[in-house]
Amino acid sequence: MTDSPHFTSKTFAFLRDLAANNRREWFQANRERYEEHVRAPALHLIAGFGPHLDRISPHFEADPRPVGGSLFRLHRDTRFARDKSPYKTTVGIQFRHEAGASAHAPGFYLHVAPGASFAGAGAWHPDGPALKRIRDAICADPAAWKRAAHGRRFRARLELGGDALARPPRGYDPEHPLVDDLRRKDFYGLAALDRKTVAGPHLTRELAAIYRAGAPLVGFLCKALGLPF
Repeated sequence: MTDSPHFTSKTFAFLRDLAANNRREWFQANRERYEEHVRAPALHLIAGFGPHLDRISPHFEADPRPVGGSLFRLHRDTRFARDKSPYKTTVGIQFRHEAGASAHAPGFYLHVAPGASFAGAGAWHPDGPALKRIRDAICADPAAWKRAAHGRRFRARLELGGDALARPPRGYDPEHPLVDDLRRKDFYGLAALDRKTVAGPHLTRELAAIYRAGAPLVGFLCKALGLPF
């Protein structure tokens, strides 16, 4: 079974043009393109993804609200940035845990950008206390971590990514067999998506398959943080 494509070549064309003309005046003149070719298909995808997400876990939300839902806001936070460009030139969608409104909580993610689209599952930049709980959980049950993050099911679809410390974190055995994972500051898997997939009729099915493969990792992280899965 296939669905009508959500994103199209016009989505990527708008994002490329926005990157070349990242100014409020240009955006206002091209707002209808954004609404039709970026926001509307993103919200349509989110609205239809709920049943797929429920089959993975009932504790994650596909929220199609234009503001405050699963779709990341278009405006950049430029308060402390050198780059004052007002708009993001990518599409970000996060299916968040019901208990965590933060982008740093465990979840499932879709990133749409010309030449750099991907799907992800896990936790990005967890805060200090959460980071310690995850590392402690890895030490407490290394077998469960290896099944979740290095098992055949995960590796068939995803690859661990993110930032890591140069040295083992303080308080952990530098000779620990999983020291490379303990050095991580991010705990997520990524799966690259080509343009044909993102703009094709099978995107929903592909995302569901990737997220199912990443579900053991997300489940491990939820358990470490005391969240239901």
